[in-house]
Amino acid sequence: MSLEEAARQLKMAGHDAQVAFDCVGLGDIERAQEHAVTLRAAADAAEVALSRALTDMTPEEAQAEGERAVTALEEPV
Repeated sequence: MSLEEAARQLKMAGHDAQVAFDCVGLGDIERAQEHAVTLRAAADAAEVALSRALTDMTPEEAQAEGERAVTALEEPV
């Protein structure tokens, strides 16, 4: 997994966290729980990618790939 995948998974986890939070406020606990499960899966996938990057990349490589990954996610699709 790449840092681009880690960034994508973290972005998804953030979105699911916000949806879960909103669902709690609306009293939709079942939907909030579903999004809490998917945010955990996305966060776990990001952690795996980041752990792999720690062992496979130099700090310079991580900085370059990280900047590229975040920039790619910010571009409109």
